[in-house]
Amino acid sequence: MSRIPDFTGEVFTPDHPDFTEVIETHSSHGVAPAYLVRPTSAADITAAVSFAEAHNLTIAIRSGGHTAYSSVEDGLVIDLAEFNSIEVLDGGRVRIGTAARWGEVALALDPHQLAISSGDNIKVGVGGLALGGGIGWMVRQYGLTIDSLLEAEVVLLSGEVVTASASSHPDLFWAIRGGGGNFGIVTHFTFQAQKVDGVVSGTINLDPHDLAGALKGLRDVMTQAPEKLNATLMARPAVGDVMPASIVIVFCYGGPDGPDAQQAIAPLLALPTVIAHDYAPKRYHEVLTDEHLPVGLRIVDNNSFADELSDELITKIVQMNRAADMSVLMIRWIQGAVNRVSAEATSVGYRNAALLIVAAVLFPGDTPDEATAPVAERWEWLAPYTNGMYGNWAFDKREGMLNRIYPPETLKRLRSIKTMYDPKNLLTVNHNITPA
Repeated sequence: MSRIPDFTGEVFTPDHPDFTEVIETHSSHGVAPAYLVRPTSAADITAAVSFAEAHNLTIAIRSGGHTAYSSVEDGLVIDLAEFNSIEVLDGGRVRIGTAARWGEVALALDPHQLAISSGDNIKVGVGGLALGGGIGWMVRQYGLTIDSLLEAEVVLLSGEVVTASASSHPDLFWAIRGGGGNFGIVTHFTFQAQKVDGVVSGTINLDPHDLAGALKGLRDVMTQAPEKLNATLMARPAVGDVMPASIVIVFCYGGPDGPDAQQAIAPLLALPTVIAHDYAPKRYHEVLTDEHLPVGLRIVDNNSFADELSDELITKIVQMNRAADMSVLMIRWIQGAVNRVSAEATSVGYRNAALLIVAAVLFPGDTPDEATAPVAERWEWLAPYTNGMYGNWAFDKREGMLNRIYPPETLKRLRSIKTMYDPKNLLTVNHNITPA
């Protein structure tokens, strides 16, 4: 095992007895790095980066470890697990370490009647989600997770530690709000949390054989709904005799139960294809789930934004969904506060969108590429009605992906900033933005 000069944290290599345990995540896909290091300071991070560069090791940064981007075969993983603090400051500000999980954050903020709109899963790391945008259960009233970000502590590849904010390194602050981990290693975030004293959340089951009716009902309600009402439609296929096909609307009203909440929810309950519902007042942390991606399957996914859910788009979605036996569909309504942030304010694209469409087709794990090719062809049926792609729901490195995630001028500016902060392109295990 090579020693890492000036590194004081833990170092795990294949000869370490705990190596297999520490490299695993629930989506690691068997990727095994040559080193996994756990720094405890900015100096440790700099030492690890210098070591990786000197030994020509590809660097992967892990915060929560939720995706395959958090590891790299035969490279060096910088596991930021020690940077997991959650500190409530004055005025509703919250300083959070990048490796804290969003479930932990929600629990810590609940006694203060505070919340930050974040990822749906309790195990998603703060850093990965925040750097990509962050579409959460209060996105319509408070915007993306990054829209609540006040500043971030970043360890630059030069070793300098800087605070990126609107007044300090504003170019870096712009880039990390949507540009991912391309520019440095973010160790802490300071967010402006929102006052949230409870929510009303639950599920509404719809006729599983009428996807078009469900989509039209969702559209007709959500285009008129108050912004405190957030909703996602999920359509899942039948899985043998184990699970029947289903269409479910999952919703969260961002406020306590009462007449306003009931009035907002009532139109969803009154949709003509409703067959059952189950909802109740909850604390915000109870809305987050602990779901996992299925193991042993090949998942071919696509996503895109749309400015409206027109009848024509609904027809194409239904046709696409029917074309595959194991097709999963998610329609997330995001219209609201997201649209009121200027397109130039952050590096997230497609701020005019009313909804995000996510579609995935499940195949056996050994399915060859040629058998999955029709998925991409069918996805193109939606192209005339959709725009771009949400990077946090893009799990591979297919050709042309960056040009879908970012509008041309945004990508051009991101590449210019990449040249300033990572001219050697050392940080590549991400949706990689190459230097200009």
